[in-house]
Amino acid sequence: MSKIIHSMIRVLDETRSVDFYSKAFGLEIADRVAFETFTLIYLSNAETGFELELTVNQGRTEPYALGDAYGHLAVSVEELKDEHERMTKLGLNPGKIVELNRDGKLFALLFFVTDPDGYKIEVVQRHGRFQ
Repeated sequence: MSKIIHSMIRVLDETRSVDFYSKAFGLEIADRVAFETFTLIYLSNAETGFELELTVNQGRTEPYALGDAYGHLAVSVEELKDEHERMTKLGLNPGKIVELNRDGKLFALLFFVTDPDGYKIEVVQRHGRFQ
């Protein structure tokens, strides 16, 4: 049986990205592995064994093209409105809160926040399938 362990994104500035993910989601550096031409930074927290791998390619100065597909990372939180307010106070500019209903029942309560490299992160309240 396979087990998903991490997702990787390429970032331009290690310090800026680590600061964002720490402030926004409480992720801290679990490991940092430097190679000749790139560095891998693994971020995690006590909530899950899943990690976010940041890849920094030395010498890269141009932003990465994120493509036209709508992919994103997602995190769940206990109290969405509190997280939205906290991120707003930190100046992270979260998007508006969206309520998705299906068959007259709440399916998801969520918002998106964008990291320094333009990646969208969905923040969803723990409910139903989103634990």
